[in-house]
Amino acid sequence: MKLLPMLKCIIIDDEPIARKGLREYIQEVDFLQLAGEFDNPIKASEVLLEGNIDLIFLDIQMPRMTGLDFLKSWKAPIMVIFTTAYPQFAVEGFELSAIDYLVKPFSFERFWKAVLKARAQANSQTQGQPGKSETSEYFFIKADNKLIKINYDDILYIEGMQNYVSVHTRDKKYITYLTFKSIEEHLPSAGFIKIHKSYIVSIGKIDSIEGNFVRIGTHELPISRSSKEEVLEKILQNKYLKR
Repeated sequence: MKLLPMLKCIIIDDEPIARKGLREYIQEVDFLQLAGEFDNPIKASEVLLEGNIDLIFLDIQMPRMTGLDFLKSWKAPIMVIFTTAYPQFAVEGFELSAIDYLVKPFSFERFWKAVLKARAQANSQTQGQPGKSETSEYFFIKADNKLIKINYDDILYIEGMQNYVSVHTRDKKYITYLTFKSIEEHLPSAGFIKIHKSYIVSIGKIDSIEGNFVRIGTHELPISRSSKEEVLEKILQNKYLKR
């Protein structure tokens, strides 16, 4: 899949130090082009109206208008990565279809993950194939002394067990001599997510999310506390409806 050559972005943040840190991070990424910095959303409106900006790095608590209120009022589609010191607004941020939610202070590694998501979404929109996997629709594993064909659509979840993995499908469980990492790398990222160091689940098969667990049929699987924010974002993005 051909990737977009450049994403034009702006920073909206009332803190000069925060803008400086973001500016330095952006300069390290070859597919990001910084087109402006603003200390409040009102000042950014003019450049946004020109329609040439792909991505906003948006603070939440700012004078005159919060980042959340600004995004609610902005009707034109645009990608947003929230950058804030207030983690309690994360759910509301994702309800507004934000690409990611970065809690200050955040590392370059965390920033990198966020902008890769933005590039992937922009590229999907350009190609007209959101979430399309470049892999085939199935793979083979060795189990029960034979080669078993596993369709991606049949997988409920995968469990890591030391030197083995257990592939749970609609009809059966298959245990095969593979590393958890090797099967994780083979799965299409658009349809599967690692929720715990020992579990990968099919996003489309999740029936509910209850606290720190996801439920798939009769199976209740734990979500790692350290990655819960990222897991919920991917599961809920653009799919969470509210009144």
